[in-house]
Amino acid sequence: MSMDSSTRAQIERFYDGTLLPDEMVATMSTDGGWFPSRTIARASTPSVLKRSGQALPPLAIQDHGTSFDLYDYLSVNRVAGLMVLRDGEVVQESYSLGIGPQTMWNSCSLAKSVAATLVGIALREGAIASLDDPVTRYAPLGGVYAQVSIRQLLRMASGIRWREAYTDPTSDRRQLLDIQMQWQKGGIARHMAGLPAETAPGQSWTYNTGESYLVSAVMEGATGTNLADYLSTRLWSRMGAEADATWWSESPDGMTVSGSGMHATMRDYARFGQFVLDGGRIGGETLLPEGWTGEAGSPFPIGDTLIPYGYMWWIPVLDDPALKGTFQAEGIYGQYIHINPQKRLVVVVLSARSKPSYRQRLEINDDAFFAALARAL
Repeated sequence: MSMDSSTRAQIERFYDGTLLPDEMVATMSTDGGWFPSRTIARASTPSVLKRSGQALPPLAIQDHGTSFDLYDYLSVNRVAGLMVLRDGEVVQESYSLGIGPQTMWNSCSLAKSVAATLVGIALREGAIASLDDPVTRYAPLGGVYAQVSIRQLLRMASGIRWREAYTDPTSDRRQLLDIQMQWQKGGIARHMAGLPAETAPGQSWTYNTGESYLVSAVMEGATGTNLADYLSTRLWSRMGAEADATWWSESPDGMTVSGSGMHATMRDYARFGQFVLDGGRIGGETLLPEGWTGEAGSPFPIGDTLIPYGYMWWIPVLDDPALKGTFQAEGIYGQYIHINPQKRLVVVVLSARSKPSYRQRLEINDDAFFAALARAL
């Protein structure tokens, strides 16, 4: 199926970082039908997000040699939604830029952390025997991936040569987008399997969205279920989600695009974060393997270098003691699900910033904001 030229142009502007501010909000807050999608069913009875008796104290965010407050952060960083949970209770919930509690917001790469968490559930259920299994035990992937383990895939340590540059039409990331816009079943896996190796698996790390898409292929082979459907039955409906979510597919009958394209409400992103903070527990049942959260949210070594990345979760790089043990899902244009186990915090930030990467923007450091929250609470 071919994509019309106006839709293609809008997608390219999104990745180029050339949408006007209002266009960016409109693009993030609606699933524009760029790609086929599946519905992820909400819970029959949503879980209650209790209000905390504690208000958010004044913040002192230290960045650029200046102390900023909450209102600086929300304004400068074009934050559309902010939610702070402490011990599962709502300390802060605010909406701006025209969105509200029912708005379905584009996850961008927050979806990667959701997909990786589903791998943990499949491991607990026995659908995946071991993270050290080759990915080809579950998915017929060729090329370099014949030597790559599931653990290496989750850490993006396959050794594949890759350049993740959103605004450069010649980058690997944009070539992958071109493949995705063709809506061809199996097209993504075929493209990834044809890429060259830069090092042996496990010997290098490169952030690679294409790698995250292959999680879907592995999970389909392991569970016999489309990844979006697996999320619906195993987690979304059980954790008390109050709204249906959607997730893009590579074609109408193809695999879920597991590295991006999920759309959900801020409250449900927060419920997912709380599930992770709680070690995968829902009521009296534990859905994740013992120790999964600590492992998924920890850096790993390659030689003498500690990589600030877990199982598709980022480890904050700001050197601040308040961030010790924290990890976060991150998405382009300023999307975050921040987890602080010591302080029992879950923080969701939904933003509509000017460019995909923080390296191309002027803003208040998000890690500094999370550190300030930890100190205040």
